[in-house]
Amino acid sequence: MKRALVPAPLRRAVLGWFDSRYISRADHRQDVKDALWEVQTLAREVTSLRAEVVELRARVAGVALDPARAGRWDDAHRLAQETAVALDGVLQNEVLLWQAVDRAAGEGTGRAALPGARGSVPDRTAGGTA
Repeated sequence: MKRALVPAPLRRAVLGWFDSRYISRADHRQDVKDALWEVQTLAREVTSLRAEVVELRARVAGVALDPARAGRWDDAHRLAQETAVALDGVLQNEVLLWQAVDRAAGEGTGRAALPGARGSVPDRTAGGTA
């Protein structure tokens, strides 16, 4: 390696360029220490979560399911699903009903209503009634 005299402004410019492009060793060491601390913290959290999972599994294993209660839960689940399907049908029928009302309102005033538009308002300037 050879040494050469370099003007101070050029040396500052080059060092500034290096500083902006690269991280210093001290900053790199601090980043590694921070990452290690985070890994250790996460390891402690995972250990505590595993212990909690083991405890919950032990608690669940000790609980016996009452067949009558399980039957009621199954009935409630079945009824909830049937209600959801029926309500979906009601909502679809309502959409079809409003589309038919909009089409009928559009034909009555001599203008076409937009498909799917709910509650179209007649044009007051064309002699329609509100």
